Amino acid sequence: MSTTLLFHKPYGVLSQFRPEPGSAWRALADHIDVPGVYAAGRLDADSEGLLLLTDDGRLQARLTDPAHGHWRRYLVQVEGTITEAALNSLRRGVMVKGRRTLPARARAVEDPGLLERDPPIRHRLRVPTAWLEVELREGRNRQVRRMTAAVALPTLRLVRTAIDLMDGGPPLDLAGLAPGVWREVSPLERERLGALLRPSGRPSAP
Repeated sequence: MSTTLLFHKPYGVLSQFRPEPGSAWRALADHIDVPGVYAAGRLDADSEGLLLLTDDGRLQARLTDPAHGHWRRYLVQVEGTITEAALNSLRRGVMVKGRRTLPARARAVEDPGLLERDPPIRHRLRVPTAWLEVELREGRNRQVRRMTAAVALPTLRLVRTAIDLMDGGPPLDLAGLAPGVWREVSPLERERLGALLRPSGRPSAP
């Protein structure tokens, strides 16, 4: 039976088990001692949130294949005031590195009351901050940060909160996972993930 984990990646941790030579960033081995699992997708070291790890190469490929376009949800703390024009630009897609992003879901949200990051984010007293919820179906390099920068809302903090399996069930999320904590997927989650690898894409009959 394959092993699949959900991990709440803290700030300052790479999405790999070996540290980079000369880097101050930590690695997954500082938090996870399960052999043979690798991240399905990645989060930058300066981002936080949900990371799925598995020892099933087919599942890893399935979840990261852009053709399947799994929605990934992020909470984003930005510097500045969120306007409807900025939200509409994000929803339509913005130019990043000479290529337009796919349409996103974007809305302003109240402060979600997350635990303070370690280290804390920087604050400028004369510049307001606000929160966005953004959902993407693609994962280009530092995409969320580049998208918010394109609408004059620099990202201060980025937390991935959920991954939608696109099967009609609830997304996988961070429920019950404090930063630095992981758990194995539940039997139901395992069944749903396995269904992604079947030709029908549907769970097997009970």
